[in-house]
Amino acid sequence: MPIMKAVVIHEPGGPEVLKVESIPIPTPLAGQVLIRVKAFGINRSEMFTRQGHSPGVRFPRVLGIEAVGLVEEVPGDEFRKGDIVATAMGGMGRAFDGGYAEYTCVPVAQVQAIQTKLPWEILGAMPEMLQTAWGSLFKSLGLAEGERLLIRGGTTSVGLAAAAIAKNHRAFVAATTRNPGHTELLRSSGVDDVIVDTGSIADEVQRKFPGGVDKVLEMIGTVTLEDSLQCAKQGGIVCMTGIVGNKWSFDQFSPMEAIPTAVCLTVYAGDSGDFMRTPLNELARLIEAGKLCVQIAKTFHLDDIVLAHRLMEENKAGGKIVVLT
Repeated sequence: MPIMKAVVIHEPGGPEVLKVESIPIPTPLAGQVLIRVKAFGINRSEMFTRQGHSPGVRFPRVLGIEAVGLVEEVPGDEFRKGDIVATAMGGMGRAFDGGYAEYTCVPVAQVQAIQTKLPWEILGAMPEMLQTAWGSLFKSLGLAEGERLLIRGGTTSVGLAAAAIAKNHRAFVAATTRNPGHTELLRSSGVDDVIVDTGSIADEVQRKFPGGVDKVLEMIGTVTLEDSLQCAKQGGIVCMTGIVGNKWSFDQFSPMEAIPTAVCLTVYAGDSGDFMRTPLNELARLIEAGKLCVQIAKTFHLDDIVLAHRLMEENKAGGKIVVLT
């Protein structure tokens, strides 16, 4: 039986529970496609699963909610062998084995072909990061040209991508960072105004943008959400997408006090349908033309997956972490 190298987790724990093993290459059935994985980005949701915070996931499991690579086999001929493709979500790395491997087998309905000559490390950063940024901006926030957007947690990989996409959409982009040294990183992604985050920025935002900003993308989560709600104008929208603050819920939450009058609060989670609606080919062309900057923090190889997870856990990456197979 043909075998492949894959990262297998047998029990929850720290990065060290990720084990590189040899396992059989999966066989695609009708409606599936076998992808020879060339690269994948790593995501905080995979870290949460690794830590044991995904009760629906059964071990052993190959993690990875995204992958890019080449079509190896497709029984239904929906693609051609050798097509460059991307996949994400839809149960990858949770309900079935995901992208942390040399091959992954996924439903055809969650695969996009990409016509591009971009290198694998750039392609590996795109699927989940751009899907989340695009969906947050346009599905949940309804961002329009000329609006003022605040990204809370701007140096996250999604935050940086959202800034670049929003700037291309001709929005005014403000973003936060706890580290003033990240100012140039943010500006290189299209941020117009950098705000140093002390944990409470609402007063400064209201001073800079009297009445508040039009839209707020919250990447940190519950630890800053109440303050972020105070940054939006009446009729504005706050979307919580990220939980990099590692706190899943409020100890106490009083909606009448926390949510200002006429400010809308929503979330963005994303699913395989949202991934398929993300215009990856269009975004790839913008990247190729130098009009959309994708910030790669560091590239690892599959054998170094433990080091990649440690870097993600430290919250110091400053961009997307990509793993090449």
